[in-house]
Amino acid sequence: MQETTSTLPTASFLENDTRCGEQIFSYGHVEKVLIGGALTLLTFLTICGNLLVVISVCFVKKLKQPSNYLIVSLAVADLSVAVVVMPLVSITDLIGGQWIFGRLFCNVFIAMDVMCCTASIMTLCVISIDRYLGITKPLTYPVRQSGKCMAKIVLSVWLVSASITLPPLFGWAQNVNDDKVCLISQDLGYTIYSTAVAFYIPMSVMLIMYYRIYSVAKVSAAKHTFASFPKNDDKDSVNCVTAALKLQREVEECVSFSRLLKNDRKNISIFKREQKAAATLGIVVGAFAVCWLPFFLLSTARPFICGVQCSCVPLWVERTLLWLGYANSLINPFIYAFFNRDLRTTYHNLIRCRYRNINRKLSAASMHEALKLAERPDLRPPPNSLCRKNPDLGLLYTKVSSFLRYLTEFEWKNLD
Repeated sequence: MQETTSTLPTASFLENDTRCGEQIFSYGHVEKVLIGGALTLLTFLTICGNLLVVISVCFVKKLKQPSNYLIVSLAVADLSVAVVVMPLVSITDLIGGQWIFGRLFCNVFIAMDVMCCTASIMTLCVISIDRYLGITKPLTYPVRQSGKCMAKIVLSVWLVSASITLPPLFGWAQNVNDDKVCLISQDLGYTIYSTAVAFYIPMSVMLIMYYRIYSVAKVSAAKHTFASFPKNDDKDSVNCVTAALKLQREVEECVSFSRLLKNDRKNISIFKREQKAAATLGIVVGAFAVCWLPFFLLSTARPFICGVQCSCVPLWVERTLLWLGYANSLINPFIYAFFNRDLRTTYHNLIRCRYRNINRKLSAASMHEALKLAERPDLRPPPNSLCRKNPDLGLLYTKVSSFLRYLTEFEWKNLD
């Protein structure tokens, strides 16, 4: 057995003795340790990350929102990949690429692999549509976004994923399966159908949704300006205004200020939500394309290049691209946690074993953000404002600001 110093799967090929001509690797002890350690770490982190998502949404009251059902579905799909699929692929790779678990289990393995990966990809697609509707229809869409509706959507995603899994099990296309090889069916019709439904159509939808959200955010950024508060241009030398008119003008100015403050707060809320949605979806689409596009391009081209009975692509290329796709299951929970304050806070508390009062801590974080927004300098009346000069109207301003702080806190709690 030849041993090399490379840590990549480029070890010598000892045999080509399978009916498909699949290349069998021979690894040295150092290579096995390094590759096994890397694959084990990837699998472990994927399990932990997605398990945190499931626990957070299922057990933290503030996160039990219908829109988060999709996040849970995504986490369950990725968790299934890590628990069921990755360990078997790791063992197969470490023993040189030979399938040792038998023909029956090969079909079960391929079915689970295809269904879980497809469910993960299609859930990402549905999330992009959900975010787009939430941005473009902020008043009507949340009303329709009930728990029952989201549950039906999640069920539909898994049923469509199963529709790709079942054909090879019922005779449409047979998986390539002998004593040492376990490969998904290379039938041309099935390959086109499965790759289109599992990747190309969801990818196209995600790109369209991202473009539309980006366009909305771009227009909003161009129009977004913070209102300027009116200044007092009155001169002390002007005596033509009566006391009654002056008092009326002071009241109107403070009312105008409160309206400007409320409108500015609303604009900030909408602007921030649009910008965050565009950034989140952009990173999700980018990570998804980098991880899965190479693998599906190879899967689509392989039957046309190699035929329907086997694969002529070097095994190390297939495995590298496959594990790159699996890495997307590791990335997803951290992307959403990075852009979601409540998920970040929950992760932090769960990792540190601080299970008590998580909902209270999330509310405190929302209050902190609300106060930071309400206390911005440009949301206060100018020093020469009539509201500042008149003590009674200053008290009115304080009460209005306190009330608007409450409204601001309410909106910030629902941003995520």
